[in-house]
Amino acid sequence: MAGKVKLPMGIENFREMRTGGFYYVDKTGLMKTLLENPGKINLFTRPRRFGKTLNMSMLKYFFDIGSDIMLSDNTTIFDGLEISGEKELCEEYMGKFPVISITLKGATGENFEEAKVMLRRIIGKEAMRFRFLLESDRIDEAERSQYEALISTDKTGTFTMSDDLLKDSLLILSQFLQKHYGQAAVMLIDEYDVPLDKAYRAGYYDSMVELIRVLFGNAFKTNDSLKFAVLTGCLRISRESIFTGLNNFKVYTVKDVRYKEYFGFTDAEVRQMLEYYGLEGQYDAVKEWYDGYLFGNLGIYCPWDVINYCGDLRDGSVSEPQNYWVNTSSNDIIRKFISRATASTKSEIEQLMNGGSIKKKIRQELTYRDLDSQADNLWSVLFTTGYLTQCANDDNGMTSLIIPNKEIQWIFEEQIQEWFETESTKDTQKLENFCRAFEENDTAAIERGFTSYLRKTISIRDTSVKKGMKENFYHGILLGLFAGMEGWKVKSNAESGDGYSDISVEVEDRDIGIVIELKYAENAAFENACKEALEQIHDRNYEELLVDDGMKTIYRYGIACYKKRCQVVSG
Repeated sequence: MAGKVKLPMGIENFREMRTGGFYYVDKTGLMKTLLENPGKINLFTRPRRFGKTLNMSMLKYFFDIGSDIMLSDNTTIFDGLEISGEKELCEEYMGKFPVISITLKGATGENFEEAKVMLRRIIGKEAMRFRFLLESDRIDEAERSQYEALISTDKTGTFTMSDDLLKDSLLILSQFLQKHYGQAAVMLIDEYDVPLDKAYRAGYYDSMVELIRVLFGNAFKTNDSLKFAVLTGCLRISRESIFTGLNNFKVYTVKDVRYKEYFGFTDAEVRQMLEYYGLEGQYDAVKEWYDGYLFGNLGIYCPWDVINYCGDLRDGSVSEPQNYWVNTSSNDIIRKFISRATASTKSEIEQLMNGGSIKKKIRQELTYRDLDSQADNLWSVLFTTGYLTQCANDDNGMTSLIIPNKEIQWIFEEQIQEWFETESTKDTQKLENFCRAFEENDTAAIERGFTSYLRKTISIRDTSVKKGMKENFYHGILLGLFAGMEGWKVKSNAESGDGYSDISVEVEDRDIGIVIELKYAENAAFENACKEALEQIHDRNYEELLVDDGMKTIYRYGIACYKKRCQVVSG
């Protein structure tokens, strides 16, 4: 693969992407669509890691008067891309507007004062890009003083603009730029909803909503110095919450057909990338793990995952698909959702986990307070943040939802497992009695206890799921139950004898060794599955390691599971 360009893992600056020798999937058609469908305020909501920030950087470089878009051969960083074929649009718009570009990703804090410090810093640093305003003959002394206040810092480098000036900062900056250039400004605000998310979690939501409402209201409402604005985020925050009174306000969500192809990778784009790097053989795996989203009526892959997996395949660090998306967020929303699930909701989650779909009314416009007001709103959040996707057109206002791919399925499984472990350890006496039954060779008590726990969790039943994956699910549940048992030395898939036993336990103070083999009992054939499990333990001599470690009493358990039932035999 010598001579191939690099994969852009973590690259979010458009110029760096185009000049640094990185593979770029052309999304410049976004500009043409945006200019041909003008809106004063344009909001794009997409899940995280779908290319929003790179697209905002692309917009900045395209429109900004001061952007460094020229290359040494007198071409631009847009040459050869789709937008370069639009000669009239490029002539009219490329490099013709002052651009204010900020990301609110860092506008957070443990309290409101800390968050305001970060917001001042973000806006103040952007204002410092325009220090030429200090010398502009189109700015009068009073205005120059205001600009100086925008960029003023104390001895520690902390921006000192007042709260009132902070609220007017984007409006003032756009007015000064228009005066200097004689041209209205383009405003780009990436991750607009992050400050509200953090404020909601930290307990200062009302204060942050008021600040953002005034900041945006001043910048966007009746601002003659604004050409247009583009915002991105994960959630579509209620207009009544922060966009009150804005006209010509257009929102483009994952349900909209327009702009469907500009965030994320299409199937054709993924095939082309895999072919370029000689990874065509990985197409099925990439599709199974990272495809499955439906934006408008178009299938979309998560670009973050595709790029990272291709990069890891190229350097030989992995051979199988990995979960890359999980590390980009805490996934708290799934944990909260599961913890609040009713019996009916658990059944719906099981249906999703087994490859099925459910129908729900999706509210795309929410306030963060709505998240806790109704449990059903969490379905909407799971949809807008990418944990669920639509699989068909809406039917009488109801959206058919599915888990998009194997990666998100994995995240659900992990969160379900963590929730179950937390729940199961609340009744410590019940848990200890269950574990002690293994030491006493009480198969009836083990069977009753394990069945009780299985009824409380969310099972995997789908016939399309491989038998080994189903067994892994029950294996994980049992390991979680054993995790807190004092005096137990628990090993999972430990090499012993002629293979690897599912679970082995050494109860050192009693010299008891326990070997467990789990089987999934297809069609509830418990006896056959238990027999197969015990035969495997004996045939492969799984107890050998326990004997070598000095365990004098060995108990061998074959456990067969089917849905939320189990059977346990000892031998």
